[in-house]
Amino acid sequence: MESEVLYSRNERNGSAWAEITLNRPDKGNALTLPMLDLLESLVAGMESDGALRAVVIRGRGRFFCTGGDIEAWGGLPPREMGRAWIPRGIDVFGRLAGLPQTVIAALSGHALGGGLELALAADLRLAVRRAKIGAPEVTLGMISGWMGVRRLAETIGVARARHMTLLGTPITAQQALDWGLITALAEDGADLERQLGGWLDTLCANAPAAIALTKGILATMHADLRHHHASAAAQAAGTEDCREGVRAFAEKRKPIYRNR
Repeated sequence: MESEVLYSRNERNGSAWAEITLNRPDKGNALTLPMLDLLESLVAGMESDGALRAVVIRGRGRFFCTGGDIEAWGGLPPREMGRAWIPRGIDVFGRLAGLPQTVIAALSGHALGGGLELALAADLRLAVRRAKIGAPEVTLGMISGWMGVRRLAETIGVARARHMTLLGTPITAQQALDWGLITALAEDGADLERQLGGWLDTLCANAPAAIALTKGILATMHADLRHHHASAAAQAAGTEDCREGVRAFAEKRKPIYRNR
C-alpha cells in the first residue's frame, strides 16, 4: 500500500531540494494523526540536512488539503481533542515552519481548514487560479485549531482574518493574492510548475546560512511577547530615571535622566 505522505529528494543545478506530497486524493488529502506523524518524521530528517536548500509541500488530486479528517476528530471527546489532536497539529506545523530551509506550499488545488493552516506554515505559497482558499471551521461549529487564526491574522491582517474565519466562506486565489495570503498566482498546473521551478533555481543559488538566519529573525514576529513586554515594563518602572520622569511630569518640568 502506498504511503499517504510521499517524500522525494531531488537535485537542481547541483543543489538538493525535497518534496513532500500528501497522497490521499480520494479524501481530499485530509490529515489524520498517522499522517501528521509521517510528516513530522520527514521534517525531523530535514532539520539537520545541511545540503538541502528548499522544501516543497503539495497534494495529489483536486485538493491541496481539506484539513483534519472529520472522521478522525469528529467523534473525539473534548479532553482527547485538547490532549492529542490539537497539540499534535500545532507541534508538527510549528516544526515545519521552523525548518532552516525555505518551505513552499504549491497549491494545485483547494486549501481549506487545516489545509490552509498547513499552507500558512510555509514561507511561500503559490496557487493555481482555480484554487479556493478558506477557513470554514465555523460552519462545522469548530474553530481553526492548529494556530490558523493567529497565522492568518499575522499574514493578512486582523480585519481580513475576521472576514475569512467568521464568515467561513472561501476566497478565490486572485483575492488571496491581492490580500497577500499567497505569494504568486499561476494560471494552471503547467504555469505553477514553471514558476515553482524558477523559485527553486533562485533558492538553490542563494546562501543557505543567510536564509536560515533570515527565517530566524522573521520567526520572532510570531512569538508571544506578552511576558517579555511585562518584564521590560516592570524593569523600567524600577529605574531611577522612571521615578524622575514621574516627578518631572507632576512638577511640570523637564526631566533630567541619568541612565540609572
